Amino acid sequence: MVLGLGIDIIEIDRIKESVDRFGDHFLKKIFTRSELFYCCEKANKYQHLAARFAAKEAVYKAIASSWQPTVGWHDIEIFNEPTGLPIVKPKGKLKDFLADDKNLKISMSHSRDYVACVAIIYKNGQSQIL
Repeated sequence: MVLGLGIDIIEIDRIKESVDRFGDHFLKKIFTRSELFYCCEKANKYQHLAARFAAKEAVYKAIASSWQPTVGWHDIEIFNEPTGLPIVKPKGKLKDFLADDKNLKISMSHSRDYVACVAIIYKNGQSQIL
């Protein structure tokens, strides 16, 4: 059973402008150390930062539809498996919320100028079409 669904789209330049304007304050507020390390090693770091930002927003929208969260930016950590598949590593209250019988999946896509992400929360053990 689907418990929550969220989607977000963002212009990559919007993230670049935020980094240019607010620098480390913005980066450290939104992203974890491992996310920053991953993104800053890439040729187009702003695209990867934007993807993680959109993913966090999509996750927040998905949980807000089924739970009244007090989740911070660092409670939603995005990383990639060796295959490239994006995964959410939940922390804090989000980890507690998902621990019982729920699962969270995300998918990201990007073009030259935009990044989009969708997040879905569902009950484990239920038949799912993903």
